[in-house]
Amino acid sequence: MIRYMDEQGNKQDIEGAEAITEDLAKAMFEKMTLVRTFDRKAISLQRQGRLGTYAPFEGQEAAQVGSASALKGEDWLFPTYRDHAATITFGHSLPRVFLYWNGRVEGCVAPEGKHIFPPAVPIATQLPHATGAALAEKWKGTDNAAIVYFGDGATSEGDFHEGMNFASVFKAPVVFFNQNNQYAISVHISRQMNSETIAQKSVAYGIPGVRVDGNDIFAVHFETKKALERARRGEGPTLIEAVTWRYGAHTTADDPTKYRDQEASVQKRPQIDPLLRLERFMKNEGYWDQDWAEEVRKKCTETIESAVAEMESFPEPNVEDIFDYVFEKPTWTIQQQKEEYLQLLRGNQG
Repeated sequence: MIRYMDEQGNKQDIEGAEAITEDLAKAMFEKMTLVRTFDRKAISLQRQGRLGTYAPFEGQEAAQVGSASALKGEDWLFPTYRDHAATITFGHSLPRVFLYWNGRVEGCVAPEGKHIFPPAVPIATQLPHATGAALAEKWKGTDNAAIVYFGDGATSEGDFHEGMNFASVFKAPVVFFNQNNQYAISVHISRQMNSETIAQKSVAYGIPGVRVDGNDIFAVHFETKKALERARRGEGPTLIEAVTWRYGAHTTADDPTKYRDQEASVQKRPQIDPLLRLERFMKNEGYWDQDWAEEVRKKCTETIESAVAEMESFPEPNVEDIFDYVFEKPTWTIQQQKEEYLQLLRGNQG
C-alpha cells in the first residue's frame, strides 16, 4: 500500500514525495476542513428536519479531496451519493449540494462549464457512464479524462465488470477510483469478495492497479495525478483502491452499531484520521501555524453557514414539475395522477 506519509505524519522515502510543498499542504488542509465542516453541518441539519436522509463521509476526506484536486477543469467527475467532498473540491456549488439533500432537482445541476454527473444512487451504474464520457473525449481529440468513484460493494455488481472491461479494450482515458471503507452498508468486505485486495482485480482487465493509503492525502493526490496523466497520454484506464474508513453510519437512516463495533471505530480515529495526519505532517515539516489553522476553521464555518442560508432561501419547488417532465407530453395516466394529487393538496389546504 503506497504511502507518502505514515500515521504520525512522517514523510516517507518514496519517489514523488519531494513534490509536497507548504502551499500544497495548506491548500489540502483548507479543502479538507471545508468539506468536514460541510459534512457535520449536513448531519445537524438532517437531525433538525431541515435536510432529508443524508450520506456522511467523515473519515474519507483525503480520498475524495486528494483525488478530485488532481483533475483539470475540463475533466469529468462521476460521483456516488457519498462523494460530495469530491464534487465540492472540483467546484460544485455548496448551496446546490445542500439542495440535493433537500430533495431538490436543482442539486443535480453543476455550475456552468463543470462536467459533474448527478450522484449515482444505483450501485456501480456510473462506471459505464464514465467510460462512455471518457471515450467521447478521446474520439473528439481532447486530452480530457474522467474519474469515477465507487465503493467496495460496487465491485460485486455487473456494471463494475462492464465498465472496466470496455474501458480496458478501448483504452478509455478514465480512472476508476475505489474508496474501500470496508463495508457495503452492513456487509463487511470479507463477505463481498475472496480477493485479498480490490486493486488486484485490475489484472483481469490488463490495466494497472494501484493500492494507496486512502487517509494519506498526498498518496491519493499524486497517484491519482499519475493515473490521469497516463490516461491523457492514451495509455488507458487505471484502477485505484484507496483504503479508508468512514466513522459514522452509511446514512442518517442507518444504525451502524447493528453490524460493527462503533467503539472500535472511535478508538481508530487518533491513528487514521486524515486531517489529524496532515496536521502532524505540517508540524513535522515546520508548516503549522495555530492562528492560521483557527482562521481557516472560522472561514470554513462562515462559508458553510452562508451556503445553508442560500439553500434555505431558494424558491419553493413547483409540485407540478414532478408530473410535467417525465415525458415530453404527459400520458393520460400521469395527467390523471397530477389532477388527483393537486385536488388532494387543495383539500388539505382547505
